[in-house]
Amino acid sequence: MLSGRRLDLLDPSPMDIEIEDIAHGLARVARWNGQTIGEHGFSVAQHSIVVEEITAHLKPGIEPKWRLAALLHDASEYVIGDMISPFKAALGVSYKDFEERLENAIHVRFGLPPKSPPAIKKLIKQADRACAFFEATQLAGFNHDESLAIFGAPPAGYNLTIHPLAPQQAQERYVQRFHVLSEAAGFERSPNQAFDTE
Repeated sequence: MLSGRRLDLLDPSPMDIEIEDIAHGLARVARWNGQTIGEHGFSVAQHSIVVEEITAHLKPGIEPKWRLAALLHDASEYVIGDMISPFKAALGVSYKDFEERLENAIHVRFGLPPKSPPAIKKLIKQADRACAFFEATQLAGFNHDESLAIFGAPPAGYNLTIHPLAPQQAQERYVQRFHVLSEAAGFERSPNQAFDTE
């Protein structure tokens, strides 16, 4: 990683994960394999910020730690990239296991439980699909009916106009949002503070 960390992909340690590395990578990974309109690709970093916002719209008053989980829902892609869903399915269980180990390490690194409760995972998935609806119709060439059929209707009362950001801008916004949520959740720690893996 650019931070100098060495991450063992087969046995990832929370100690080797840094938010700056995640933000840098996600800001340079394009959603839809880059097959979108605009001067910049729509990055996973920017997508993650929107998903966190939609999560809070769907469940007002949700705890900051679960908003943080929403922001980090695709964090593993800073290492493995953003594979489209059909390809993930084709790779099968071994890929999902690999992805899950990395996600668990990321959660532990930033004070979250290794696995989110099923209700939270479902909520974040709903927000993820809502974001994909807007991305598909505004950036990826889908018409409204196609997006409805694939992703379902976006949540009532939530509107989004997407303007893909340059990588550096997306990276900075991701890190900023991480610190706001991490502090609100009480997870900000000093560099010398030990990790709590319980």
